[in-house]
Amino acid sequence: MTIVVQLIISGIAMGFIYALVGIEFTLISNACDVVNFAHDKMITFGAYIFGGTFMVGLQFGFVPAILLSCIAMMLFGFAISRIIFIPLRNIPEIFTIMATILLGKIAIELCRLIWTPVPFSVPGFLSGTYRLGGFVISKANVAIIVVAMIIVIALQVFLYKTKAGKSMRCVAQNKMAAQIMGIDVKRVISLSVALSMVICGVIGILIIPLQNVATTMSDMIGLKGFAAAVIGGFGFLPGAIVGGLFCGILENICTLFIPAVYKDVISFVLLIGFLLVRPKGLTGRTR
Repeated sequence: MTIVVQLIISGIAMGFIYALVGIEFTLISNACDVVNFAHDKMITFGAYIFGGTFMVGLQFGFVPAILLSCIAMMLFGFAISRIIFIPLRNIPEIFTIMATILLGKIAIELCRLIWTPVPFSVPGFLSGTYRLGGFVISKANVAIIVVAMIIVIALQVFLYKTKAGKSMRCVAQNKMAAQIMGIDVKRVISLSVALSMVICGVIGILIIPLQNVATTMSDMIGLKGFAAAVIGGFGFLPGAIVGGLFCGILENICTLFIPAVYKDVISFVLLIGFLLVRPKGLTGRTR
């Protein structure tokens, strides 16, 4: 029983990581009608900014390093929205997708150039465990769950209670109607991309305790996050959360019956199954 509970807790933590990736996908997709295929590289880029620059390089404390990394990713998001997402939004989607793939490649090459391709760790960051009765929970998993819940709640409040958030929802529903009503679509796109880059940076920071900082650290997480977004209902923010938690918990529970090395297959089998049988995902909604 103890093992099952710990697997569920670990699955919830990884599920929230997938959910955050799905949310990042959804924010850009709803704003630009483009799937951002650079998302996994942006997660890696955020991890390098935090670990390589502010922790290992400048040796800042954890809190200042996290804040500065988020600010850096936000500014980066504003920049790429002006360079890529806004200028290319009215051309065929395939060209914008190619641009995001190239953006990801550029980001990884910058990581290799600036911080070298040698993997490294951030000693002492969210290391250790908590003991609750007979259960042992890693500090990293607790941090992931708490931070992800804060982001989800803050994002819901922002989208439904602020003028900027309501503008983002309007643009997601109908861009032409939003523009006719006086909403600055370009500004909404910039804000959406900036928010998604901040989320990518946070994901990169949160997964550092789980693995070394390396150029391939987020490849699998990025793919599973995409699967989570589709399984929950692509373009629907609550769906990304549902899909992420569903994938995270299920793949961990499956390790009771299959070798752990095969658990990565679970999310992709689910993705194919949902695309064939229920394209609108678990929630039945796409926006």
